[in-house]
Amino acid sequence: MIDKNKKQFYKNQAETIIKKLNLRKMEGYYADTVEEAYGKVLELIGKSPASIGYGGSMTIDNSDLKEKIKEAGHNLIVREDYKTDDQVKELKSKMINADTFLMSTNAITLDGELINIDGRGNRVSYLIYGPDQVIVIAGMNKVVKDVQSGIDRTRNVASPANTVRLNCDTPCAKIGRCADCLEHTICCEIVVTRASMVPGRIKVVLVGEELGY
Repeated sequence: MIDKNKKQFYKNQAETIIKKLNLRKMEGYYADTVEEAYGKVLELIGKSPASIGYGGSMTIDNSDLKEKIKEAGHNLIVREDYKTDDQVKELKSKMINADTFLMSTNAITLDGELINIDGRGNRVSYLIYGPDQVIVIAGMNKVVKDVQSGIDRTRNVASPANTVRLNCDTPCAKIGRCADCLEHTICCEIVVTRASMVPGRIKVVLVGEELGY
C-alpha cells in the first residue's frame, strides 16, 4: 500500500514528466491507480473496432487489460497463439500494421525519455516504427534521473528479474545484477526514445503505483 504522501509525490513528479513528454511530441497522462490507467488506455484506443498488439510486459500480463480490450470489441492479436515459423511471420505482419501497440517501458527519465532493452528487438521495433499508435503504461517505480540511470536500472533491476521469469541461463539470473554477459543474453538492443517524429503517436500513461519490473 502506498501512503497518501508518496501518492502526492508521484503525482507531482508525473506532472513534471508529462510537460517534458509534450515537448518531445509524446502525449503524457497520469492515473492514480492501475484501474484508472486501463480506463485511459481504452479511451485512447477509441470505440471503433481496432487491431491491438502488445509486447512482453508484466504490467500488462498481470492484469485483466487484455480481457477488457476483447470485451470492448477490439481485435487483440494474441502473440502467444503464433508458434510455427510461418505463424510468427504472419504475427510480425499483423503487429507492424496494428492500429495500437501496447507496452510498458523499462525506465522513463524525469526529462521524458524512454529507455528499453530488448532481446530479439520486436518490442522496441514496434515502439519505433509501424503501429499507428503506441501506448506505454508505466508505474512510477520506473522513473529515473537520466538516461544512464535508466540503462543501469534496466540492466540491474528489470533484466535480472526477467531472466529469472524466463528461466534464462545468465549470470544476472543467479547473482541479481548485470555481469555484461554475451552468451544467452537478453540485453541485445538498447533503445532510447528521446522524441516522437510523428506528434502524438506515442502516448505514455504514468500510474501512481509500482508496476512490473
